[in-house]
Amino acid sequence: MSGTAMLLHLAGAVALLLYATRMVRTGVERAGGPMLRRHLQQLLSNPVAAAGIGAVLALAFQSATAVNLLLSSLAGSGLVPGVSALVGALGADFGSAVVVRLLTLDLSLVMPMAMIGGTVIFLSTEQRAWRQAGRILIGAGLILMALHLIGQASEPLRDSHFLPLVIGYLTDDPVTAFLVAAICAWLFHSSVAFILLVVALATRGLIPAELGLVLMLGGNLGGALIAVVLSRGAVPETRAVPVANLVLRGGAAVLTLLALRANPVPMDWLGATAAAQILNGHIVFNFAVVMLALPLARRAHDLVLSLLSKPSQLSADLTPATTLDDSVLGEPSQALANVTREVVGICGDLETMLETVIQLYEVPDAARIEAVARLDDRIDLSHSRIKLYLARLANSGMDAGATQRMQELLAACIALEQAGDVASSNLLAHVKRKHDRGLSFSPEGWLELVDLHGLLLTDARLAFNIIVSRDQNTALALVRAKERFREAERRATALHFGRLRDRGIRSIETSSLHLDTIRDLKQINSLLATLAYPVLEEKGLLASSRLRLPEAGIA
Repeated sequence: MSGTAMLLHLAGAVALLLYATRMVRTGVERAGGPMLRRHLQQLLSNPVAAAGIGAVLALAFQSATAVNLLLSSLAGSGLVPGVSALVGALGADFGSAVVVRLLTLDLSLVMPMAMIGGTVIFLSTEQRAWRQAGRILIGAGLILMALHLIGQASEPLRDSHFLPLVIGYLTDDPVTAFLVAAICAWLFHSSVAFILLVVALATRGLIPAELGLVLMLGGNLGGALIAVVLSRGAVPETRAVPVANLVLRGGAAVLTLLALRANPVPMDWLGATAAAQILNGHIVFNFAVVMLALPLARRAHDLVLSLLSKPSQLSADLTPATTLDDSVLGEPSQALANVTREVVGICGDLETMLETVIQLYEVPDAARIEAVARLDDRIDLSHSRIKLYLARLANSGMDAGATQRMQELLAACIALEQAGDVASSNLLAHVKRKHDRGLSFSPEGWLELVDLHGLLLTDARLAFNIIVSRDQNTALALVRAKERFREAERRATALHFGRLRDRGIRSIETSSLHLDTIRDLKQINSLLATLAYPVLEEKGLLASSRLRLPEAGIA
């Protein structure tokens, strides 16, 4: 086999390993994500117990990064203490080390059985929980297959003349090897996958134990960096968990590397082979980090949080600029253009609110809830400014066309402000009630709400475009879209009552929450649809009433 073909096969096997690891994690998240979030608030109240919970979660997710992000999001929303989330993340690092050890056992018969069983389960049912169980089994089988393929693809490296040079250089320069490993683990976005690759190469005799241990330490640093990068845009309370985890785990990796360089010790006690020494060293290292970091976790978390929470040089409460220029009130065309720009700004704020609020049903991030409330306040402020501006403009002697446009913009502004109030007052109240009381929708019910929300966003964007373009076809499309939304809303309501009839009801509160959410989404959609009416009325395409009147002569 040529060198190019060998590298291509190895890259393909690594790609399969990454995909399979992600597949297992996705299956676990979809099968038990909402339930996990509800129960973790109680389970993580004790920081010491949190380490064990984190390890168990890592065994299920096969990813310390996924657990880290989950716990940090809970800490950011105030559902669990930040210190407990940090200890849980450290426990997850240990759990992922155990995952690596389990996946390197002789599981040759498990691979086909897992893929066959997973495929049968996935294809034979439509129930969400069972399909995700099938996905998890298929992913586990693919992980084992990928490891087998890595072993086969790396076999020709035994006879390579170039590899000994690279291995020799990295062995002589452990700092470079450490940094290369950290970068590779970060690029893989999975320390599990990277350590498995190192172990697979060591099993083939391609990597000595000394270098493998250095690569393992670098992989731990890179693995801790993944969650930091992925959470970089979150609030400080969320970011503090992965950053503190990086400080403790990454710092321990650096200190261990320096200790090994200063005082090399025989590693025979870790195992008889290079692969065993790497695996056992990985487990011992992460277990030691958990034990040593427990008394330091609170200080580390509080220090990182204080550094991340330093106030910005600019005030976060700056009043947003307005486009309403009083100097052009004597020129109606320019003044109305300014109002249009201000209304477009309201559209942008409302779209952000609508996109965010559905996500809060799953993860009630406190900072994002507050941000949605602030957007509603900003919409209210713009609404008040526009009304006062148009009141002054009305006294400037406008022609009929400008007067009609002014009335359209005022009506649009009122509809948008009311839609924002429904999103902020009603939907956010539902979010808080859902999570405060530990409620959860059925998988079918949640999918119906997500579908309705998707239709609402589509209709909202049509409505926003009409404000600027006043296009007849867009207005007609919005009215038709409103009818589609109405049909989807009726269908979702009927399906909900059908589930209540067939399965009984677990919670009156959950049913009420589901129906209230549908009602509020419909109300917002109806408000936005009114933006099409002035254009259609001008073109003579709007009926005076939807009411079907009785024929003349019928009593």
